[in-house]
Amino acid sequence: MNTPIHIAITGTHSTGKTVLMRRAEMELRATGLRVARVHGLGKRAAAIGLPKMQRHTAISTEWVIAAGIADELAHTTDSDVVLTDRAPIDAIAYYTAALEFRSESGSPSTIERLEQLVASQAPRYELLLATELDPAEPVVATHDYDPRYRRLVDRHIHDWLFKTSSTHQLVTNTDDSRDQAIALIKSRVAL
Repeated sequence: MNTPIHIAITGTHSTGKTVLMRRAEMELRATGLRVARVHGLGKRAAAIGLPKMQRHTAISTEWVIAAGIADELAHTTDSDVVLTDRAPIDAIAYYTAALEFRSESGSPSTIERLEQLVASQAPRYELLLATELDPAEPVVATHDYDPRYRRLVDRHIHDWLFKTSSTHQLVTNTDDSRDQAIALIKSRVAL
């Protein structure tokens, strides 16, 4: 049994992550590869009554991380490539941003445990892409997102990447940057 190549993307909401991962999935499938995409964790969490966005809690954070890990593992036997739309880092960033947004402080031991869980998954990814919030880009009108919280999440993600010296490829809101990200994904898969 071959171990699939794991590629993940991180970034605040409405920065093009899902569109990019769908495109990567489509282009990789066109080459005959078996591709799985892990996605929809936030919607699944909300469907079972867990809080999200500004109301994110330690429990919802742990659930999202664990569900993502479980989904990735479930695809190890039937995929050549696993694309994760929202790396575990997103969950911890959404949580710490929610705490800051609410002017609360979480339990240091809980945050440390969650950060260790996220850090334990980092070596799994052959490639980590990180979108960058473009403040000039309007949020999709169908979403009711607080712009301050969105900026906090973006900052918490990039602070975590810096703090942990996580190797990642920045993806900006330009066609060239997205095309380069797709080319990089294809080159990693071709290894």
